Amino acid sequence: MRWQDLKRSGNVEDRRGLRMPGGPIGGGVGVLVIVVIALLAGVDPRGLLQNAGLASSGSEPAAAAPSADDTMRQFVAAILGSTEETWSAIFQASRRTYREPTLVLFSGATPSACGTGQAAMGPFYCPGDEKVYIDLSFYDELRSRFQAPGDFAQAYVIAHEVGHHVQNLLGTSDAVHRLQQRAGEAEANAASVRLELQADCYAGVWAHDADAARPMLESGDVEEALTAASAIGDDRLQRQSQGTVVPETFTHGTSAQRVRWFRRGLDRGDLRACDTFNAAL
Repeated sequence: MRWQDLKRSGNVEDRRGLRMPGGPIGGGVGVLVIVVIALLAGVDPRGLLQNAGLASSGSEPAAAAPSADDTMRQFVAAILGSTEETWSAIFQASRRTYREPTLVLFSGATPSACGTGQAAMGPFYCPGDEKVYIDLSFYDELRSRFQAPGDFAQAYVIAHEVGHHVQNLLGTSDAVHRLQQRAGEAEANAASVRLELQADCYAGVWAHDADAARPMLESGDVEEALTAASAIGDDRLQRQSQGTVVPETFTHGTSAQRVRWFRRGLDRGDLRACDTFNAAL
């Protein structure tokens, strides 16, 4: 993937160097309050923690702030910047204004408007603060556990979460949430599947439009994304973890569905092709 020439986004918030007693984010209520206040104010929490005597010490010192030009930060900034260009153009074409999300890099755990984000949760989007959260150790897991290596596989993960941001801006997420509140568990899960598959399709739309505007895809890139989409299907994950598959508990879709909807967005490059709520999955 030729990402080095992509525009870098300025909306990357790097919290990876933030550590507190007991490890990254999570050394007590007082510490959490200080961190939240600092982040909401746009201030680096490290200074406040040091002034309050709450910075890590002893055998687990505070980690140094990551270099602003490290490769992975540059990579996520480039992918996020590309999504900003793509979605701004799409929204403008329909006389809407695209509000850019922030991408938060963290280590271990971090506060969000949706509660404490944990690395074990994987990447996620929080509509409450319009931020995408990712612990970059997930990419190691994607490569080793899920056997889905490659930079375009990593880009697909970011594009999928940005797809949830698009759903939030368009009101789709709220509509699904309202439906889930009055639905039974099986129906709520089915709605979640359609929401997730649409985010996969939106990731494909991004890849289609971004590559058309500034060629970035190389041989094997699409296969990398398809491998990643397949690796995190509900059926495959359930079979690996519990040896059996329970379709009514699916919340993200099967491997085949995730591959199909990403491919649909990639091939067509049209939001109208991503109406998972009125289509056979």
